[in-house]
Amino acid sequence: MARRGVVAAAVAALGVVAVVGGMVVLSSGTGVGISPGSGGCGTGIVDPAIVAESDLRVDTFEGEQLVNAAEVMNAATSAGLPQRAQFIGVMTAIGESSLRNLTYGDDILGVTNPDGSPTSSIGLFQQQSWWGSRAIRLDPYRSALLFYERLGGVPGWEALPPTAAAHAVQRNADPDHYTRFFEPAVRIVEALTAAAGGSDCPISVSARLLAQELVVHADDGSLRGLVPDHLRQIRWIANGDRVPGCAVDTRVLQIMVIAVRYFEEVGVSSINRNCTAELLGAGAESWHYRDGGGRAVDFFSLNGVALTGADAQSLRLIGLLDPSMPEGSRVGQSQCRAEIGITLALSRWTDIADGCNHLHIDVGGSNAPLLVR
Repeated sequence: MARRGVVAAAVAALGVVAVVGGMVVLSSGTGVGISPGSGGCGTGIVDPAIVAESDLRVDTFEGEQLVNAAEVMNAATSAGLPQRAQFIGVMTAIGESSLRNLTYGDDILGVTNPDGSPTSSIGLFQQQSWWGSRAIRLDPYRSALLFYERLGGVPGWEALPPTAAAHAVQRNADPDHYTRFFEPAVRIVEALTAAAGGSDCPISVSARLLAQELVVHADDGSLRGLVPDHLRQIRWIANGDRVPGCAVDTRVLQIMVIAVRYFEEVGVSSINRNCTAELLGAGAESWHYRDGGGRAVDFFSLNGVALTGADAQSLRLIGLLDPSMPEGSRVGQSQCRAEIGITLALSRWTDIADGCNHLHIDVGGSNAPLLVR
């Protein structure tokens, strides 16, 4: 195929780029927000930070209570459970703590275990010491994951009355205790779902929330990693774990979320190489590695297409990101594009040479945020 034909094939039907005299001109814009192709807000993720800043009120519930409800809902989504599980989880937390993350429980109220020892129930679900560490039980998201892990082990929980499903996990003295909290829980879940899936779906600035959204895609197979396991870095962040050498820049997480929202399938081959004990390409000078690493991401495939940095899918992702990237960030594979006559007209970032078997994107030495909404 002639060079002109290769370029035309690479940019055909993309809409985000145009060829002008051999130069690929990327579309202008104000930053990536919604308009996803397949994923987007349909993941069921609710941003607690946005809830916290809103004046949303559902019945008598507001502020911290709705933020905690959002965490419970996100845990159900991350666990791969349907909306009914969100209803049951929020209902249970209302019945146990009125959706407040309590640092005390039945031990303060003088209630004891059957053997006479004091209980130690705390948190949204009033979980006692055998559920997990105090830190986990006081983390709304992780305590909800513990609840859903046990709920998923209840045979036929989906068909049980909600209070019966909750009782099977919580073993409340009154099996009907949760009944009156189900309808308020439904209203809360529906209100928060509507708030998350409205006409605008912003990219979060919370590393943990971004990681939780990515874990949903990892679990359903639409986000894949290579060996060694690069996605475990994301899972640790989603759980709130701080693992030395495995931090990932929030802007890199935002770039990955943009990718999974716009493509049916995304393959990632490298994030923080300190975490995976790799010294590849630029070695210790790579933003995968230097200054703690995690300031770069390599994509090896999009929609099942192996990337070269000059293929149509690579150009599509570059075009999507271009309006959002900060000064000082970089995109790789410049020489791969040059070989077929493609030169990018980038808004703020620069292109660099790299191997033609992936698409490299980094935020470099920049501390400026991505222009996302």
